[in-house]
Amino acid sequence: MKRFYKDAAAMAVEGGFAVHLDGRPVRTPARAPLILPTAAMGEAVAAEWAAQGEEIDPRSMTATGFANAAIDQIAPNHAAFAAGVARYGESDLLCYRAENPTPLVARQASEWDPLIGWARDRYDIAFRVTAGILPVDQPPETIARLSAVVAAFDPFMLAGLSTVVSIGGSLICGLALVEGGLDRDRIWAATELDELWQAEQWGEDADAVQHRERRRAEFDAAATFCKMAVR
Repeated sequence: MKRFYKDAAAMAVEGGFAVHLDGRPVRTPARAPLILPTAAMGEAVAAEWAAQGEEIDPRSMTATGFANAAIDQIAPNHAAFAAGVARYGESDLLCYRAENPTPLVARQASEWDPLIGWARDRYDIAFRVTAGILPVDQPPETIARLSAVVAAFDPFMLAGLSTVVSIGGSLICGLALVEGGLDRDRIWAATELDELWQAEQWGEDADAVQHRERRRAEFDAAATFCKMAVR
């Protein structure tokens, strides 16, 4: 789509912040008003619109995309969407450890145990950790508590959280990111531990590097959106 406006700006409105293009409010693809919950998010979305060239490239507008998803897709189906995100807690990456070699086992313990410890202390829950690929059932109290935590997030936080969780395969890592358990780089390293280990042992090709870089960019965009969603 060709750029059809000159100026983009965020403005305070009833219920939050709207983005105006030449004074006219932006709407979502479903034609709902694009009302953002925080000033930081409003400014970020406005900046994406302002940065467009002669043609609008939606791929460069990650905050706008997350906001549209929050309003059009998540808000109307909040309970079901939150349940889908919470389900990752039933088979969290951090609860499935390697049986060998010993250095990998030690590295998983070193990087993953602090995250499990954070979640245990934060939510007063327990986790069952296993070695190998056979599934292990988490305590029902743990699943119930994590489900309640996720369900309490608003659609905007869920939009970013769902991407972080799905990329890493870990609800624990996602919650640690949005609730301040550990810093972003450490959480990313935890979710990529197995892949990085394999690369260190056997090397990797350019395609694998590019794939990880794309995943990291998506992870960072989602993490940044989550930070902007904090009220």
